[in-house]
Formats: sequence, C-alpha cells, structure tokens
Amino acid sequence: MISKLKEDYKKARKGKKPVVRPKRSALQAMLENLGRDEGIPPPPRGKPIQQEVDIPESAAQGAFPAGRRPMVGIGEDEAIETALGLGDLAKLTVSNEADALSSYDVNAAATKDTFRKTWNPKYTLRNHFDAVRTLAFHPVEPVLITGSEDHSLKLWNLDKTVPAKKTASLDVEPIYTFRGHSAAVLCLSISADGSKCFSGSMDSTICCWGMPDINMDPYDSYDCSILKEPLIGHTNAVWDIAFDATKNHLVSASADGTVRLWNPQQKSPLLNKYIGEKSYGVPTTVDFVRCDPCQIIVGYKSSDAVIYDLETAKPVITLDSKLLSDTDGTTQINCAISHPTLPITITAHEDRHIRFFDNNTGKMEHSMVAHLDAVTSLAIDPNGLYLLSGSHDCSIRLWNLESKTCVQEITSHRKKFDEAIYSVAFHPSKPYIASGGADALAKVFV
Repeated sequence: MISKLKEDYKKARKGKKPVVRPKRSALQAMLENLGRDEGIPPPPRGKPIQQEVDIPESAAQGAFPAGRRPMVGIGEDEAIETALGLGDLAKLTVSNEADALSSYDVNAAATKDTFRKTWNPKYTLRNHFDAVRTLAFHPVEPVLITGSEDHSLKLWNLDKTVPAKKTASLDVEPIYTFRGHSAAVLCLSISADGSKCFSGSMDSTICCWGMPDINMDPYDSYDCSILKEPLIGHTNAVWDIAFDATKNHLVSASADGTVRLWNPQQKSPLLNKYIGEKSYGVPTTVDFVRCDPCQIIVGYKSSDAVIYDLETAKPVITLDSKLLSDTDGTTQINCAISHPTLPITITAHEDRHIRFFDNNTGKMEHSMVAHLDAVTSLAIDPNGLYLLSGSHDCSIRLWNLESKTCVQEITSHRKKFDEAIYSVAFHPSKPYIASGGADALAKVFV
C-alpha cells in the first residue's frame, strides 16, 4: 500500500514546474516559532543549514499535519512518506495476537449477573498422547492434574509458564508425570487438603498418590515413593470416584456393577459395597451428597439414580429419573453431582439433557435440552451459583442455576471419533475453569 502511494506521488510530480524554494531566513523564522511553541531552543542564527529541501505544493497547502514541521536532510523516499503524512507509521508492524485476559460483563442492565465472570481461554496444555478423560484442580494452589487414555496423569503448575514455540502467548509444561496404571485413566479426585490424589483406571485399580512438590524441577529424577498402595477390589473398569473431606472417605463406581466405599488410610481400606438392582445395569457415576455426607448418589446406565445410606448400604430414595428419551435414544446418566449446599442432584444424560432433582422427594424439578450432543460432564462453582457442562458437541456451557439459563458458551475442543469433551472442572478457590477432551488437550480459562 505504501509503495503504491509512493508511485502515485512520483507520477503526480512529473511534468510540474519546479517549486520556488523558501529563503533560508524564512526557514529559520519557522524553526524559531516552532521552537517557542514546543519548548525547543532555536538553532544559532549564524550556523548554516546543511541542505535545503523542496516543499511540495500539497505540503504548502496544508498537507503536513498540524504542528509537524518539515524535516531537513532526508532522502527522497522519506520525503515522500513525510508528505503523505505517514511518518513513523510507515515502519510500524501491527500484531493482533493479544493474550486473552479475564474480563467482566458490565452490561447496563442492573441484574444479579451485572458482574458475572466471563471466561476466556488462557492456556492450552499439550503433552498427553491420547484423550484427556479427567481433570481436577488442587484445592488451594494454581495446579491442575489431568488423566489420560495414554495411561498417565500429569501435574501442571499454572504459575510456571514458558514462551510458546509458535505464538507470542505463554505455555505451561507438566512438572510431574504419574505412572502406575496399565490402562486408560478414567477418573481422578484430590483430597481436601491437596496432599493426596486418587485415580481410577480401565485396569480396575484405584491408585493413591502423594502430591509432588508443585515447584519441583520437571527434569528431576522420577520419585517412585509418590505412588502409594493401590486400592484393589474392583474387577472391571473404574468409571468414577469421589472424595469426602469430612471423613476422608473415597467412593468408586465400577463396570463390575458395584459401588465401593474406601478409607485409604486403613490397612483394610474397603468399608462397604453397594449393589443396585439388575435392571439398573452398570453404575456410571457417583458422588457424595454434599449436604448429608452419610449418603451417596449413584447414576446408572439405565438412567436410574439412587441415593444410598453409607452405613446400611440400602437405598434411601430413588430419583424420578427413569424417563423415555425425546430423541428415541439412550437416557444413560453420564454424570451426577450434588449441589454443595442444597439438597439437589443434577444429572447429565446421553440424550442431551440436564435434569435437576429434589433429594427429599425424588421429584424432578427441571429438565432442559442443554447441548446438541450427549452431555458428558458437570461441575458446580464453589458458591453454588453456576453450573458448567461439557458435551460431545465440542462446547462447554455456563449456566445460571437460579434461572436455569445459559450465560456463556465456549467452543473448546475438536471431535475425535464423534467424541469431544470428557471432563470439566471449577477451581475450588481461584478463578480458573478447565476442560479435557478427546483431542488430547486440556484447556484452562480465566
């Protein structure tokens, strides 16, 4: 564009009569006047000016921007750029690759969502060799742990960034890799104090890990002592686990048809076993009832959801979740979570729905088509105000729990074999959310 303007300017100058040059005294007077305006001392009157410059007619008629003086001792190309008013802009290279920072939606409407957090992508974590099936945040530190189908878990310190190879943004490298499973890692949970991590796998075991130093050098030698005694009892894939901070108990749901309660600190860690009716099929998800830690909620492939008493191992109530699918497909429950303060269970289904149930009555309070494909994962923010959902439609969505409306949608991952997002999570104490997907990536939003 600049070269074209130069060419046009040269053509316009051809055939024109030479412009009368201003006298040296006139130029000196102009410099003195400008110097007084801008506070620059005027040059000595007796010192000759080294080179005089042609001032084009367009410049004489006001082509120079106001307040800019003609430049002395410049070449032809620079004189053309000056006459065009480009100046330093001719040498400016613009890069529009800004870092995504956190922002707030401050719309004029004075609603409860006036200062709602708007989430933007910050980090893309690239180190796994296969799909990221599960992830969880450290309760206090800016640390994320991811579990993958490549049989490993990785620890990421979000404060330890390195320059990216191809972009101007910052990358995060894993500082520790947990190796102990012989098959895909399907689920994980971190203890309330952040000192331990538990992971369930397709190999039917639950591994117990000590938490490595989050400031360790990633090139330190591998520490085998971090892997503790595994919890052995299931005979098939462990689909889901959950940790309860009040009693330091762990609960697991397996494809062997059982749900088991563990105390990892005991020599005989298995405390109880819960077996549902045969019609329920395989349990797919489990969570502690947060407002009553003596109970657990179990979701099944048949779309049944049952609350069990931990001590008696008997059903307390069966939720009214056995429904026919609107799409003539399966209504399997992929994820069931308990609200942190209210007696409410929220379930994510294969038929694209999210449903809300009252734990006291078992009745369904609300049902909504939440995504364009199966809803795979759910997470609730620590204050219990917002719900995060992930789906195989490649998007994560943020929902206002009071109004049951979607307040933000983020396209997060690419599909692989018709599957996209496996897991989403809120940080318990810091402004982070994360998602893991079939594209072997984990993404962090701020």
